[in-house]
Amino acid sequence: MSTNPPNLRPDLAPKAKISDPSRPGQPTIGMVSLGCPKALVDSERILTRLRAEGYGVSPDYAGADAVIVNTCGFLDSAKAESLDAIGEALTENGKVIVTGCLGAEPDYIREHHPRILAVTGPHQYEQVLDAVHGAVPPSPDPFVDLLPAQQVSLTPRHYSYLKISEGCNHKCKFCIIPDMRGRLQSRPAHAVIREAERLVDNGVKELLVISQDTSAYGVDIKHAEDRGHRAHITDLARDLGALGAGRDLWVRLHYVYPYPHVRQLIPLMAEGLILPYLDIPFQHAHPDVLKRMARPAAASRTLDEIAAWREVCPDITLRSTFIVGYPGETEAEFQTLLDWMDEAQLDRVGCFQYENVEGARSNALPDHVAPEVKQDRWDRFMAKAQAISEAKLEAKVGQTLQVIVDEVDEEAATCRTKADAPEIDGNLFIDEGFADLKVGDLVTVEVEEAGEYDLWGRVV
Repeated sequence: MSTNPPNLRPDLAPKAKISDPSRPGQPTIGMVSLGCPKALVDSERILTRLRAEGYGVSPDYAGADAVIVNTCGFLDSAKAESLDAIGEALTENGKVIVTGCLGAEPDYIREHHPRILAVTGPHQYEQVLDAVHGAVPPSPDPFVDLLPAQQVSLTPRHYSYLKISEGCNHKCKFCIIPDMRGRLQSRPAHAVIREAERLVDNGVKELLVISQDTSAYGVDIKHAEDRGHRAHITDLARDLGALGAGRDLWVRLHYVYPYPHVRQLIPLMAEGLILPYLDIPFQHAHPDVLKRMARPAAASRTLDEIAAWREVCPDITLRSTFIVGYPGETEAEFQTLLDWMDEAQLDRVGCFQYENVEGARSNALPDHVAPEVKQDRWDRFMAKAQAISEAKLEAKVGQTLQVIVDEVDEEAATCRTKADAPEIDGNLFIDEGFADLKVGDLVTVEVEEAGEYDLWGRVV
């Protein structure tokens, strides 16, 4: 049992869980998956293809014939983490294939690690498979392995990420994701629904919808309709929610930009079709900072929009991420952000200190903020966010809530409410009368105690 740390980086996926046993003599591949949930989905797809070709999946370096490192390149600190992971894999195993966002910079990787076998960019599945074939030839057992691919999941069985698009059309000055992952490429709606149906049929009870820009889903394909499903986020949310008819299914939306049409999603939340939860990257509140970021600069209208959302769906949970210490950020601009937080009263908040990233246009902006000032502002921002979180959670004491069980050990059952996404939000702990609970159970609890980020309760 552990409580949720308040400074958890909001860009990280849950740690990949690999538990598949391999048969004797089967070639095995290890996987290190870094970065965001979108990268985790890429790792799942790669391993699914490999398993269908007869490869086993190893949970450690020593038991693998080769290791794939799926990298992150979002921040310079993430790049450093990726390089460290590559180096560790080389030391422990020796045969290493690199893919993912940092793979878009092969010369940079080879400069640090010339012994790697191959480098591919993000979602280049065929190139990864070719590299694996070259390093470890497949040796399938035709009676066991050459069957239709069954999805490899790197998350617990009761929840799964559902990626609906790749890439992004935004040109935020601090971000190089469009350079690494390209422009928006939406999946056909029928393909998304088909994958969701398969996941639900296999026992998944929570679908976490992810993309780089969920609100823009379908724009690139002109919201095409195919096989009864339209590629628009409102239609997709309604169709996904309909999968839960007659059974418990949570549908949670991540990375939703606050376009005007987002208001069409709120009635679906009020109806219970999808969870009353929006993960929206506001990034800042001062209009001048937002303009320097090349972001929409209508923070005051955003407050009006938030109020309208809450009027339609009072139980809505709002999560967001922010950047402090952006180049040129003055103390007055930062204070505007703190004041905006007082007004917005967001439920869940993550925060980055600004970092230069090679290739980002923000690097060339004047008046970069000193590291000690960025740290001070991060501390003050998180103190504000923590106080808001603590007050909001205290107000839930005495309420009856539905929760999903994530883990059961000898101390407690670790659960989440509808207001909590895996890993990045808080938990609800049941430390009495939990012996009969199982991972994936949906149960009703009464909240008895609240902390800064977590709740405690009992089964009712």
